[in-house]
Amino acid sequence: MAIMYKCHLLFSFILLAVSSFAQQQSTAIRLFVIGNSFSQNATAFLPQLARERGKTLIIGRAELGGHSLQQHWSYVEKAEANADDPKGKPYQGKSLRMLLSDGVWDVITIQQYSYLSGDSSSYHPYAEKLIAYIKKLQPNAEIVIHQTWAYRADAKKFGRIDREEHLAKDQQEMWQKSRAAYHQLASRFSLRLLPVGDAFQVVANSKRYGYRKDTNFDFDHPVAPALPNQEYSINAGYSWNKNELSFDPNHANEAGKYLGGLIWYSMLFKESPKVIAFKPVGVSEAFAKYLRGVAAQVVKQTVHLK
Repeated sequence: MAIMYKCHLLFSFILLAVSSFAQQQSTAIRLFVIGNSFSQNATAFLPQLARERGKTLIIGRAELGGHSLQQHWSYVEKAEANADDPKGKPYQGKSLRMLLSDGVWDVITIQQYSYLSGDSSSYHPYAEKLIAYIKKLQPNAEIVIHQTWAYRADAKKFGRIDREEHLAKDQQEMWQKSRAAYHQLASRFSLRLLPVGDAFQVVANSKRYGYRKDTNFDFDHPVAPALPNQEYSINAGYSWNKNELSFDPNHANEAGKYLGGLIWYSMLFKESPKVIAFKPVGVSEAFAKYLRGVAAQVVKQTVHLK
């Protein structure tokens, strides 16, 4: 009887140890990001979000500004043809093979260059080649697609939507076309999607928080340091660079980076973004709460679709 009791205790201890180890594993992710400035934007606050929730996150990066799937693949081809070719090692002197072979990665993300994101023809055959290459080097990693966002409503030019190089007429069309292209790719390879572009569009369409151009600002004769009202913008927008008024309707600002990070965190760690307390300095508590709600809504819808 005593022996059986000791065996039961030992078995219980083993189960507890295995359960504890599994719990630790579920809070640790090695993430590798293949992208450009948009992936850098979307993951800017991801380490803070993970740290706040007690998660272990290691991020590897192969990111180059303005780079498309085709450009990333072109470097792979150069490196595979000649491992010593510096043109195949654009990531701070390393090739994609070198970076991907650095340990075991749990999740690897890919995305299209935002300007080309609405042109589904621009994804092929480069996405397929990258996916096959990743699977060869990291067969157990989950490949996830980062859905990028449309440019702000007042952008002077929107992304390409077909191989004839027609451009989207506005933010809504750019989002619709890019969304369709990303979903088509995800469906073809049965991959999960990080729906950052959808979250940005929810904010853009909000009657209260959607960005509206400041009609009272004199854009023709701006005087530093005055700026138009951009209170609820999630894109960089207008800023002064020395004595010149600069305009960036494409990249995310602090609020946009926060929204992107909430989506990535929630999808990767399978936890509601509503539990997050962290917010960037300069983002009001009310706006941050709204963004957490948007992220939760969009993630729920995306998971339901799958």
